[in-house]
Amino acid sequence: MRTEEPRAVLLKDYAPPAYLIDTVSLEVELDPAATRVHSKLKMRTNPASGGGPLVLDGEKLTLHEVRLNGETLSPNAYQVDGRHLTIPDLPAGEFTLETVTTCGPEANTALTGLYLSSGIYCTQCEAQGFRRITYYLDRPDAMAVFTTRIVADEKVAPVLLSNGNLVKEGKLASGKHFAEWHDPFPKPAYLFALVAGRLGHVEDKFVTKSGRKVTLRIFVEPGNEDRCAYALEALKRSMRWDEEAFGREYDLDIFMIVAVSSFNMGAMENKGLNVFNDKYILARPDTATDTDYASIEAIIAHEYFHNWTGNRVTCRDWFQLCLKEGLTVFRDQEFTSDMRSRAVKRIADVRLLRSHQFPEDQGPLAHPVRPDSYIEINNFYTATVYEKGAELCRMIHTLVGPKRFRKGMDLYFERHDGEAATVEDFLQALSDGAKIDLTQFKRWYSQSGTPEVLVSGRYDSARETYTLKMTQVCAATPGQPVKEPYHIPIAVGLVGPDGKDMALQLDGEEKPHAKTRVLNLTERTQTFRFRNVAEKPVPSLLRGFTAPVTLSSNLKERDYVFLMANDSDPFNRWEAAQRYASGLLIANVEAIRTGGKRRRGTAFAEMIRKVLADKKLDPDFAAQMILLPSEQAIAQMIGKDVDVDAIHEARETLRIAIAADVRDDLKRIYERMKVDGPYSPDAEDAGRRALRNACLGYLAFLPDGSGVEMAAAHFDGADNMTDQIAALGVLANIDVQERTRALETFYEQWKGDHLVMDKWLSIQATSSLPRALDDVKSLLHHPAFTIRNPNKVRALITSFATANQVRFHAADGAGYALVAEKVLELDALNPQVAARLLGAFKSWRQFDRKRRSLMSRQLERIAGAEGISRDVYEIASKTLA
Repeated sequence: MRTEEPRAVLLKDYAPPAYLIDTVSLEVELDPAATRVHSKLKMRTNPASGGGPLVLDGEKLTLHEVRLNGETLSPNAYQVDGRHLTIPDLPAGEFTLETVTTCGPEANTALTGLYLSSGIYCTQCEAQGFRRITYYLDRPDAMAVFTTRIVADEKVAPVLLSNGNLVKEGKLASGKHFAEWHDPFPKPAYLFALVAGRLGHVEDKFVTKSGRKVTLRIFVEPGNEDRCAYALEALKRSMRWDEEAFGREYDLDIFMIVAVSSFNMGAMENKGLNVFNDKYILARPDTATDTDYASIEAIIAHEYFHNWTGNRVTCRDWFQLCLKEGLTVFRDQEFTSDMRSRAVKRIADVRLLRSHQFPEDQGPLAHPVRPDSYIEINNFYTATVYEKGAELCRMIHTLVGPKRFRKGMDLYFERHDGEAATVEDFLQALSDGAKIDLTQFKRWYSQSGTPEVLVSGRYDSARETYTLKMTQVCAATPGQPVKEPYHIPIAVGLVGPDGKDMALQLDGEEKPHAKTRVLNLTERTQTFRFRNVAEKPVPSLLRGFTAPVTLSSNLKERDYVFLMANDSDPFNRWEAAQRYASGLLIANVEAIRTGGKRRRGTAFAEMIRKVLADKKLDPDFAAQMILLPSEQAIAQMIGKDVDVDAIHEARETLRIAIAADVRDDLKRIYERMKVDGPYSPDAEDAGRRALRNACLGYLAFLPDGSGVEMAAAHFDGADNMTDQIAALGVLANIDVQERTRALETFYEQWKGDHLVMDKWLSIQATSSLPRALDDVKSLLHHPAFTIRNPNKVRALITSFATANQVRFHAADGAGYALVAEKVLELDALNPQVAARLLGAFKSWRQFDRKRRSLMSRQLERIAGAEGISRDVYEIASKTLA
């Protein structure tokens, strides 16, 4: 049992630091067991606070010496505990403080601070890792100019990297060498980075818009240099796009990326030295899928864009995390939309929002985009901060348009470059630059929950008007029983009986405007009336998903059938198909539970037939159109007393029926979409493969078994990882000999590649076959798995817990017990990864009574465990609340 409950940090308690740090000089002598860090801080009293005791953060450090203005302090002149170094008496004005400490990188399994993995020294300082390197004001609003001198054995660590520009390097006695880096831009400690080890690299150049020459380098473990070309090209595309779209140039002489295999996150935007999980850098056609290539492009862009939205302008405190993450996600989404298919990207982003953020909003872990409290900040790197945060930026962009949004952003950079800003600073700059009042809009940042918009449409043929009545409601969430009305932009169109958009003319307007209009819902209930509507239309509501809301309307099934055939808005055309299929599946789930008659889904099959026949349609978009909603999506829509077995049966039965109805069309497109010639990850070829593999996903489940032969041949004939993994994923869900052979063949071919092995682990973990849990238990002891590597944990255990609904939620509770056991085991090694895995239980209240009981038992077991971390305790206790 925990002896005391951790204390929450509150936004309302924010106070500026008592002291400011102008410059930091670090000398880091690397050693696996005891790395010595000599820190020299030039400090001064903060006029905004008036001084007082100096309290520096520090964890898991051994303190050897403290010097104030060159004089060594006696131990009775300061206090040290497990979290802080406190110096009560300091001179007024400016002073210099030095500390000498040691830390143990080799023993650091939490992978935060300075750690050693696979022979490479690496740091991860966001959010509060720098305090594990040296004593410091480890908070975002303490910004300083850093100079870092790294000393190491040259044979062990021939490459020495840190932030900024390299200013000096040389050899020392006893086989050691050094490198000195200087970053001229003030930054908080969370953006500090140090990497050292035996690394290879690839290099290129980039010339900025103003003519500055920048060296680009990607560092990898030796032997992986041939897998960096795409990442390097993606980086250059990102740099050019940011210049053109936001006017932001890069500001140092060199930009570096280091790819490592043990990393808690996807990547980290440290100033001038990004550290990446190597799965988001390394790619070759035989080892990486189209999805991998797209992720590499997007994540490289995201981290690069942080150079301005996060680094040059950082956040005042961790409550403002959305200011850098939500804004930068919006920027990377726009980049990807420009590089690839905007419609497909929007679909993917909304899918992610609905599958990860909406459940967060609807459960015990609900929190505003800007939280007002936290126990452990690592737990607030959430879909609400990232994905919903991006949606708030997108709504402002929708409200003001691209040109005015750019003016607002330009003003934001002009006002706050080199500062630690707040959400208020951001909204004020956009308000002033874009000439819009965002007072009501600000509620999106402080109110949690997903608003529901209720829409009813009515046509008056005599007056030739069409009226939309809209009402917004937002359910109570923890700590927020009552919500004030939001400002919700809702893009709408009216589709006539001929399938074409009507010109829209609202009451009070002299002439029609565009065929898509953004309606501003700012009150609890509003009515919008369109004039000169000659025929009864079908409304196309929330086009482009212009707000992160759920939508309920009086549209009928026939209206969705009409829209999925005719809507000119690609997102809403896809949405109509998903809504039709979801209604069908939910009806069939109820039929399974009650013994009623199931529906076959003829209209969905007919839609697939028409989509496959449309040669003008983007293949990638066509692939999205023909896919059924996931089992998780259906569970979320049902929302209460969820029966996972009935959902699985309903979806599998419908998929088989559809495959049988359109098998000839599927086979024809499967053959036509084959890509000949050398592999390219470009959007066109990737789209063809996506559609071809979507067709295979139906055909493989034909009752006559012919699809199994097709999938096996697809696997054997694949000349790229996209096709090979698609076939393996299909076969993994069918209990046939070809499954066993394909899994064994894949392992033998790729057992030496840790990233490809992650795919192999994940495919088995997400198999819907009854043996999946036993396979996961067996794979926990396989050479391809280690619980010390976050990627392995995510590939096997997290995939099972979050992407295998039917087996994780098995009625006997064995899946829950296994995941709870691994949460506790991980907590002793890496609390961040453990806490994220525990998130698999966040929607436990939506399931049936028996499963709720089984899950709550495991949550109580975790919350009451002796010595658990703050990370895990916070998630467990809040999930149970």
